[in-house]
Amino acid sequence: MTKRTGGQILVDQLLVQGVERLACVPGESYLAVLDALHDARIDILVCRNEGGAAMMAEAYGKLTGKPGICFVTRGPGATNASHGVHIAAQDSTPMILFIGQVERGMREREAFQEVDYKAFFGSIAKWVVEVDSAQRLPELVARAFRVACQGRPGPVVIALPEDMLTETADVADAPKVTPVEAWPGPQAMEHFGELLRQAKRPLFILGGSRWSEEAQKSFIAFSEKFALPVTTSFRRAHLFPADHPNYVGDVGIGPNPKLAARVKEADLLVLLGARMSEMPSSSYSLINVPTPRQTLVHIHPGPEELGKVYQPALAIQASPDAFCLSLAELSQPNDAPWAEATRVARQDFLDWTDKPAKLPGKFQYGEVMRWLSDRLPADAIIANGAGNYSIWIHRYYRFRQLGTQLAPTSGSMGYGVPAAVLAKRQFPDRPVVAFAGDGCFLMNGQEFATAVQYGIPLIVIVVDNSMYGTIRMHQERDYPNRISATLLKNPDFSAYAKVFGGHGERVETTEEFAPAFERAVESGKPAIIHCLIDPEAITPVRTLSQIRNEAMKNGK
Repeated sequence: MTKRTGGQILVDQLLVQGVERLACVPGESYLAVLDALHDARIDILVCRNEGGAAMMAEAYGKLTGKPGICFVTRGPGATNASHGVHIAAQDSTPMILFIGQVERGMREREAFQEVDYKAFFGSIAKWVVEVDSAQRLPELVARAFRVACQGRPGPVVIALPEDMLTETADVADAPKVTPVEAWPGPQAMEHFGELLRQAKRPLFILGGSRWSEEAQKSFIAFSEKFALPVTTSFRRAHLFPADHPNYVGDVGIGPNPKLAARVKEADLLVLLGARMSEMPSSSYSLINVPTPRQTLVHIHPGPEELGKVYQPALAIQASPDAFCLSLAELSQPNDAPWAEATRVARQDFLDWTDKPAKLPGKFQYGEVMRWLSDRLPADAIIANGAGNYSIWIHRYYRFRQLGTQLAPTSGSMGYGVPAAVLAKRQFPDRPVVAFAGDGCFLMNGQEFATAVQYGIPLIVIVVDNSMYGTIRMHQERDYPNRISATLLKNPDFSAYAKVFGGHGERVETTEEFAPAFERAVESGKPAIIHCLIDPEAITPVRTLSQIRNEAMKNGK
C-alpha cells in the first residue's frame, strides 16, 4: 500500500465498484476529488444545476440497476440536489450523492455554506454519513453501494469534509460489492401456488425496481402459462410489454374505470415489487387499509414495506428478480377459469387506448402520441417529468421493452430533460425522447446545454399550453373561475434550442408534427420540438370548461 489522498482513495473506490460515469456540478469543497478524477476512466457529465445532475444520477440508477453517482458542493449545491434524492427515495432507485463539506475543524460554527446533512437528508435518504477520516473511505463507500442496492433500493448521501479529502492514508481498497438477493422460500411459493389455484378473478400489478430482462421473460412465460391478466403500477409500464395479449393496462392516475373495478373485484390481488402508494391506489381507494377486501399477496424486497400499509394474506420478502425466477417451479392448473376475463380485460385496454378523443385546438396530442408509439422502435427510451401532458404518454404510448420508461413516481417536475440526457449518453444508439410541459421544461431545461456540450442528440418535445396545467385543472375543479398563479408567458422554445446550438422546430398543427420530428432526427443534434396545444385540452377526455362547469353545477 502507498499513501493516497482522500480524494484519490475515494475515486479508486468508485473504480473498484465499477462506476463508468457520473454527473456533477463542480465546487471548491471537493477539489481533491476533481483532481483525482482527472486521470480516472470515468465519463463525467458537467451539469448546469445540481438538481439536473442528481436527476441524471437517478436516471442512471433506473436504467442500470446500479447506483447513479452525483457530486455536488456544500450548502446550496446540496439543497439543489435534494430534488433528485427525493425522486430516488420514492422511486426505489439506487443512487449515491457525494457532497463537499466544510473543514472538520470549522463544523458547528455555521461556517460558509455549512449544513447538517444528517438532519437535512435524514428523512428521505436510506443512509446519511459524514466521513471523518480518509482511512475509512473504502469501508464507508462499499457500505454505501450495499445500502443503496439491497432490500428496497434508494439514495445514500455521503458528506466529505474538505480537509479530509486532502489528508493521506495507507488503506487498502474494499472489494467490489455484490448486492444480496432475497429469495422466496419453498413454503411461501407453495402457499402462493395454492392461492392461485383457488382463485377465480386474479390480477397482477407489477411495480418497483430490481427487475432484470431475465426476470421479465420469466414472468411473461408464467403469465402465458396461467393466462393471467397483468397490469403495471404508476409509471412502471415498461415492466410488461403493452403489445402482449395478457397486458390489461396501467394502474396510474385516472385509470381506466373498468380496470379500477377489476382491481377492486379481484379475489386474488398480487402486488409484485409495487408499493401501491397514493397515486396508483387512487388515494388508497382501490385496496382497503389496513385489511384489503381482496386476498392480497405482496412480494417486495424490503421487509419494512410488507404490511406497512396493507395487511397481506401472504407476504414474501423477495426481489422481483428472485421471485420471477422462482415461478417456473409452479405447476400449471388444470384449467384457468379467468382466461376469458383476461381476453375481455385486454380488449377493454385496447378500447381505452386505441382512438384518442377529438379535443379543442389544431394540435391533437393524442394522435401525435399514437403516431410516435408506432414510429419509434421498441427500445426507444421515453422520459418525462410531471404535469397533465404526461397523461397522454401513459395512455397512448405502448411501452414494449424493459428499461424504456424514465418518469418519476414522486411527481417531480423538471425530470424529463436531464433524465433523457443521461439515457442518450448511456445508450447512444437508441432513440431517446423527452416530454415536458412548458412549466416542467424550464425547471431543468438548462441541461439542454449539457446535451449540446457533449453532443448528445436527444429530442425534447415541449407541450405548451401557457400555464401550470395540472394546478389550473385542480383550481377550476375546486375554485372555478378564480384563476390565481397558474398563467405563464413563454419564450419560443425552438429558438431556445437554436441559441444553445441545437435544432429547433415549432409545431402548431397535428400535421406539422411528423415532418418536424423527422427533421429533428435527421439533424443529428440535440433538438427541441415546441408544440402549441389549446389550453382547453387539459386531459385526454375532458376540457377545462367541462371541469369548470361541472364544479359550478355542484355549487363550488
